[in-house]
Amino acid sequence: MKTLILQRAGRGVCLLVLALAPFWSIAEEEGHDHGAHEEENVVSLDRAQREAAGIQVMPLAPKPLPEEIEAPGEVLLDLYATSQVTPRIEAQVVARLARLGDHVKKGQPLVTLSSAEMADAQGVFIIAAQDWQRVRRLTQEMISEQKRLESRVAFQQAWAKLLAYGMTTEQIQALARNEDVSRADGSFQLLSPQDGTIIQDRFVVGQMVEPGDLLFEITDESRIWVEAHVNPSQMKRVKPGAPARILANGEWYEGQVIQAHHRLDEATRTMRVRIEVSNPQDHLHPGLFVTAHIAVGAAGQPVLVLPLEAVLRSPDGDWQVFVEKEPGEFAPVEVELVRQLPGLAVIEGLAPGTRVVTRGAFFVQSELAKSGFAIHNH
Repeated sequence: MKTLILQRAGRGVCLLVLALAPFWSIAEEEGHDHGAHEEENVVSLDRAQREAAGIQVMPLAPKPLPEEIEAPGEVLLDLYATSQVTPRIEAQVVARLARLGDHVKKGQPLVTLSSAEMADAQGVFIIAAQDWQRVRRLTQEMISEQKRLESRVAFQQAWAKLLAYGMTTEQIQALARNEDVSRADGSFQLLSPQDGTIIQDRFVVGQMVEPGDLLFEITDESRIWVEAHVNPSQMKRVKPGAPARILANGEWYEGQVIQAHHRLDEATRTMRVRIEVSNPQDHLHPGLFVTAHIAVGAAGQPVLVLPLEAVLRSPDGDWQVFVEKEPGEFAPVEVELVRQLPGLAVIEGLAPGTRVVTRGAFFVQSELAKSGFAIHNH
């Protein structure tokens, strides 16, 4: 159109150009502002927002994708990280010191018990301890070796009996240091044998309990087991140490095969494979049914892999991910989705080492949309 005006306007072209100059300047400025706007296509989130949304960022690294087999599974307690607290003698519950759901430390008192048997054993121990302390101070000329040996054995046996009844070494030492016989009242405390969470405490104060009655069950929930039911024909391909992925409630969890049962499950006619899964946020709980994907066979060439939830559609229909430019600052970048696997996306278009949002990408996209920017980047 500019050329047409110049051809026909003749001597008036200068006036026309001068008249249109302000509009061209405005257009150029708007184009420049649009470019700046695209450069600002970044959303910033503070630490609280990132933690609330569960945003995770990982550097992109090529890795081989092995063949997988799929099998149903169930979440179980990690029995190697679980303890039960039970009395060893008949006793009465005097006081509860911890409750269901509490996070306890190893050695923390859980419950106070009282027992007539314990009172007798404590009294015998105090007498034996005092006698042994007296005998130890006597010289060989003042007491025979037989008497010294008898006193020492009586003390050791009384100590061992308290240990067998459920007192700890520290509790017994405290009792030995106190010469007040009234301390032999039969009361004692059961302590937590490990760090963990109390998942069972079915008793009431005042209840009489028998040896072996379960008072507390404690487990470390940072790790959990999944038992997958695998077709026997595929078991020869499953190896201990093989990586595995668990799909539970729409989320994926990384794990590793640690054991394989050697008996066929009579009900399902399958072989059970035990998978250890990291559970730092306590999202997996015993009894939950899941789907396990167990790696088998040789892996292929390394490819760039992301969780499927990390790859989103932009408004113009292209695939994109969110890249961390600076800590807490994320920008959309278009990628090519090469292929999809259960819960995984193989992509191209980014350099290895690029820090990409692997969890919480939808939240980042929503925040960017609310800020008024177009959520695409060519």
